[in-house]
Amino acid sequence: MTIQETGTARPAGRPRSEKAERAIIEATLDLIGEGMGVSELSIEAIASKAGVGKTTIYRRWSNKEDLVVDALATLKAPMPRLRGTSVRDDLIVLLDVMRAEAGQPRSRCVMNIAMSEADRYPRLMERFMKRAVEPRRAALRAVIERGIASGELRADLDVDMGMALLSGAMLWHTKWGPEGELAADLAERVVDAALSGLAP
Repeated sequence: MTIQETGTARPAGRPRSEKAERAIIEATLDLIGEGMGVSELSIEAIASKAGVGKTTIYRRWSNKEDLVVDALATLKAPMPRLRGTSVRDDLIVLLDVMRAEAGQPRSRCVMNIAMSEADRYPRLMERFMKRAVEPRRAALRAVIERGIASGELRADLDVDMGMALLSGAMLWHTKWGPEGELAADLAERVVDAALSGLAP
């Protein structure tokens, strides 16, 4: 994945080095994962860990928050391709991405530390949500609305409540469920349990 969505124009100059960019992203994630909160994180520390100069970072990101947003976004898997064959199948695909991400201890640790400072960095969290979370919410909403239109789901279904039931159940399992590896069929079981109340 090439990191290019910082919202700032790239200055003309030397060609970008994907190797340096990857090193900077990994250094940022490593430092957060080691317990360094966003407030403690500095461009100097990131540059030192990545083995690059501060100017190399500033050529790519105008500030620390832009870099952290891009780094956190790399922890999110790409949006899955939905086949559209059935609402059940598409919901399982969407929720299984949550299960797979939660099964990566480093990603879980980094996200927990970063999100603990959401109140102090509202702009950072707003940008992260818009970039990495909202597209998933929109996809989940679209599948549920399609199910209502096709008759696969109840006509009087509260879409927001349906989304909360599905994503909330996955969140409970990934954050507070039994210790150990998440079952491969977790998404399927959550969807089937929810559909028993959402179906006509």
